[in-house]
Amino acid sequence: GVMHVVKSGMSVTAVAGLVSLLAGLVLVGFAFSVFVRSLHGWWRLLAVPAAFVLVQFVLVPITPAVYATHVPPTTVGRTTPAELGLDYTDVEFATADGAMLSGWYLPSTNGAAIALLHGSGSTRSAVLDHAAVLARHGYGVLLYDDRGHGRSAGDAMDFGWWGDLDLAAAVSYLQSRPDVDPARIGVVGLSMGGEQAVNAAASDDRIRVVVAEGVEPRLPADQPAPEPGPQGWTQQAVHSIAIATAAFLTDAPEPIPLRDAVKALAPRPVLLIAARGEIDFIRHLQRAAPATVSTWEMPDAEHTRGLDTHPAEWTARVVSFLDATLVAGQG
Repeated sequence: GVMHVVKSGMSVTAVAGLVSLLAGLVLVGFAFSVFVRSLHGWWRLLAVPAAFVLVQFVLVPITPAVYATHVPPTTVGRTTPAELGLDYTDVEFATADGAMLSGWYLPSTNGAAIALLHGSGSTRSAVLDHAAVLARHGYGVLLYDDRGHGRSAGDAMDFGWWGDLDLAAAVSYLQSRPDVDPARIGVVGLSMGGEQAVNAAASDDRIRVVVAEGVEPRLPADQPAPEPGPQGWTQQAVHSIAIATAAFLTDAPEPIPLRDAVKALAPRPVLLIAARGEIDFIRHLQRAAPATVSTWEMPDAEHTRGLDTHPAEWTARVVSFLDATLVAGQG
């Protein structure tokens, strides 16, 4: 309810969410007071661990799971590729389960094409600058709104679990383009889009190369070995409860762990780009497939802000990485 109000203003959904929130807080508070009054003497000390369990293992994990499966509407920005001096076409294409996705397509001049994926809670507008870089180096670029975001139909899921179906449809669209060689298609994804790119490519060998920036753990199995002791166990338990709750609340198929995905991608190349706070995780993923996974670490950058922080280097690294697979050796 709160996030719906913040992002899209008052609506029936927002009001229902806020009423449910208020009622829930009142009922939980009432139940807790009854519990405390029912205890006597030293037994009342149980109220402290009970409150901890309620917050740590109910409120903390369930909140992101509910939010991820009840995403507020997102709006495509007013800026179009034309305002950046780029030719484009408004496109629509359907997924295998019937969701109609909406996007922009920038034509290819080198025969290769990239599906460009935005992060959670945003739309194709968030990756327009990245599209411009790729298009100016000859790539066709399909930047589309994830299911339930922007102008795309379907139910949004901000853990990105619809990514396999959505990206498969995007690749099929690119293969249908007369300006694209069907064997020269790659994916660039940011945040949730990066996680979708890695997972989807693992089972779709039409995707020849992957660049993923801002990838973070999405399943309990993605996490490196937990810290020893209660803190590590608590973090693992909270993450597991959040994922189990999300799986209960959505029809989206749960993806495979990212470590399994990078292994399955081999021998196709993957470039993982990380900002501060993400570096340990991409090193963890690289260890799963060191022969095919490359990394670029930017400890001075914020999440998915590589192009903003280091524009020249981002352009050089990403374009050369894509060129090595999709352009080199082509007549």
